[in-house]
This record gives sequence, C-alpha cells and structure tokens, in this order.
Amino acid sequence: MRVDDRTLRVVLAEDSVLLRDGLTSLIARFGHEVVASVGDAEALVAAVAEHAPDVVVTDVRMPPGFQDEGLRAAVGLRERRPGLPVLVLSQYVQRSYAAELLDSGDGTGVGYLLKDRVGQVEEFVEALAEVADGGTVVDPEVVRQLLRRRRDPLARLSPREREVLALIAEGRSNGAIARRLVVSEAAVGKHIGSILAKLDLPPADDTHRRVLAVLAFLRA
Repeated sequence: MRVDDRTLRVVLAEDSVLLRDGLTSLIARFGHEVVASVGDAEALVAAVAEHAPDVVVTDVRMPPGFQDEGLRAAVGLRERRPGLPVLVLSQYVQRSYAAELLDSGDGTGVGYLLKDRVGQVEEFVEALAEVADGGTVVDPEVVRQLLRRRRDPLARLSPREREVLALIAEGRSNGAIARRLVVSEAAVGKHIGSILAKLDLPPADDTHRRVLAVLAFLRA
C-alpha cells in the first residue's frame, strides 16, 4: 500500500521548539500523525523504540553537542532497523552527511533535505511520503553542489546521463524526469539503462539499482 492510502505515523526530532511545533502542525495538516515530538537524539532513539513509526524526521545537529547527534542517531536506528524510513533535515549542505545517511541500512527509504525546503510545503510533504514509501530523496541544492565537483566514477556518463542521474537523486520518477527534460519516458528509460550499465552496478531490482546509482553519485 502506498503512503497516499494511509496516515503516516511520524517521530519528529528537532531542538528548536518553534520549528518543531511548526512541523508538527504542517504534518498534521496533510493528514499524518506526529506520534512523538522530541528535542534531542537520546529522546529520538527512545521514541522510535516506543512508537515504531512509519517514518522519522530529524535534524542533523542536536543537543548536547550540536554537531551531528541527530544524524548519528538516525544512522544507528537504520543499522538496527534497515527498513526504517528516515528524512534528515540540515541547515547547510553537508556532502559527507548525505553520503553517510544513504549508506545506512539497506539504502532505501532515506531523504536529505535542507531546512529551507520545509518552507516549500508541498515539496516537503511529497518528500516525506516518498521516503516513507521506500524512496530516496536528496535536496536539489545538494545535487547542484555535487555536480560542480569532479566525479571520476561518473566520467563515462554523457552530460545528458549526468543530468538524468541528478534528477534520480532528487527522487524524481521516470515520468517526472521526462517532463522536466521534455523527452519521452522511453528515452528516459534508455538513459537510465545506460547509466546503470556504465556504473557497472550488480544485478538487482530496478529500485535498488537506482539507489545504488544515487550512492555512486554522492560518493563521487
């Protein structure tokens, strides 16, 4: 069953009371339920154990050190429960954080968004649903910054294939990519097939191979 057909049970971890209350109201407005709202990483771990949520939303930096406590907690939770969907929010683009999160668990059901994206309400809620449904969502700004870097593992990809891979990293479907690039879905499918072949990804289901492609993109 896709998340559109049910109410998501969410555990929310954010040290800012104002943002935490705002996110709680926003999530509820779209028909989902925040079953626990906490302000530090230790409370996050306890809340997940108590409520077994459908998805976790957490800040990267939380008390007591305001470094990467929220991320560490999320990675630890996914190591213990590989299928636990986690959407991480960050104030800044942190390439290493995004890569570490996507490396956790089985590589599915993860998202990394900048907090500015929360202000774009529909995009945030769509990202939450996508992650809860097992998808992978990376903030477009993270993708843009990574595109400016040298990417040896992706050197065999054509400019169009790199563009398609960047859109995959943003969590877009084949149909959405086709509309964005003004091409047919068949053309997008051919590009994706070429990308997966050029990255020498192991045989697996299509969803998992797309995740592996995103990981290759972030590690590059």
